[in-house]
Amino acid sequence: MAEGLLKQVLTASGKGDCVVSSAGLGALVGHPPDAKACQLMMKKDIDISGYRACQLNNDMIRKADLILVMESSHKSAIEALDPCAKGKVFRLGHWEDFDIPDPYQQNLLAFEVSFNLIERGAFEWLKKL
Repeated sequence: MAEGLLKQVLTASGKGDCVVSSAGLGALVGHPPDAKACQLMMKKDIDISGYRACQLNNDMIRKADLILVMESSHKSAIEALDPCAKGKVFRLGHWEDFDIPDPYQQNLLAFEVSFNLIERGAFEWLKKL
């Protein structure tokens, strides 16, 4: 959800030249997004149905200028995986000091809560980029 929303927000603000991609720390590689996530995103005219999960790796970390994560534990895990990530890993909720819970295998309400936090964080980052 974060990748799709960030792409839309950046494009709408004239910053569409930013490359946005997503990867997981424990990704179900090759799997599509949850149907509930797709449903929520379509309400915002964002189609993520073609996305497929991929696993974060050191090459991705080194090529990225900025890495946005959902939770503090993700930040720590990425910095432990590759120390060169330090200084470029931040939570999406960094500016308002919040984590975004993973709604995986939960109900639609959990996805809505996560989406609303992702949206809030995305707009805060947009102000800083």
